[in-house]
Amino acid sequence: MHTSRITGGNATLAALSALAAAASLLTPSFAVAHAIAGDYVFPATMGIDDPGVGDEADFLYGHQRVPGDNGDQSINTFNVEWDKLITSRLALSIGGSYAMQNNATARGFDNFSVGLKYLLYVNEPHEFMVSIGADADLGGTGSSAIADNFSTLSPNVFFGKGFGDLPDSLQYLRPLGVTGEIGPSLTTGAGQPNAFNYGFTVQYSIAYLQQHVHDFGLPEPIANLVPIVEVPLSRSQGQTTGTVNPGFIWLTRYGQLGIEAQIPINRASGSHVGVLLDAHIFFDDVAPNSIGKPLFTSADKE
Repeated sequence: MHTSRITGGNATLAALSALAAAASLLTPSFAVAHAIAGDYVFPATMGIDDPGVGDEADFLYGHQRVPGDNGDQSINTFNVEWDKLITSRLALSIGGSYAMQNNATARGFDNFSVGLKYLLYVNEPHEFMVSIGADADLGGTGSSAIADNFSTLSPNVFFGKGFGDLPDSLQYLRPLGVTGEIGPSLTTGAGQPNAFNYGFTVQYSIAYLQQHVHDFGLPEPIANLVPIVEVPLSRSQGQTTGTVNPGFIWLTRYGQLGIEAQIPINRASGSHVGVLLDAHIFFDDVAPNSIGKPLFTSADKE
């Protein structure tokens, strides 16, 4: 249930390095990965949230230069988010981030966030899924140098669509997938502007190509790469901001690693190309009978 907009990021660099080392031991099977519609496995994405729910942890580092009142600002962020399954379709998220601006002249924790997400509908034959959710950034919970003193509530709809239902004449387009999210961002601060956030991804699953279209015998890690482009956007006070984020995700059964560039769509969105580095663990696959088990299983109805 992770979302990063322009200045997004997670955890510490040490944790990111440790996870990267551990990921080399991960297996390529997707038997019980958390965001599946039919044969399509949607990875956890960095710029916008994916349509799945799961028991997982996300660690994201982001770097970007953005316009400020006193010229361009260099912003580095380290975010961490933990999602806990309440039932197999409902997840609670808790997240926080540490930000450094202008080479650490301003630093501290941003406001902490909590959220709920519910898997509303899955159509297996057409590889389609929809979820609904809401996140709240809690005003005053972060550093006064970084965080806002007001809260923000963001209800959203999330969707994902694979293309395994295409005819044989278009079989090499079957590994394509698209995901998206849409919803407002409503503030509690007097005179603070609201925003409308939306975005989408276009991805091509090489694992799907290998397993369900044609096995080219590609080696690891190529066999499980997902080339992807994310486009997170936001509109507020008549101004649209956002980035175009091309990159790659290496997806395995137990987790994933990802890297994306952040290309600003206009001057208001940034002044240089930024970067996102991500490490993700699927607890519902690593430890499905303990830490990754839903709190309430009797209520799970697929």
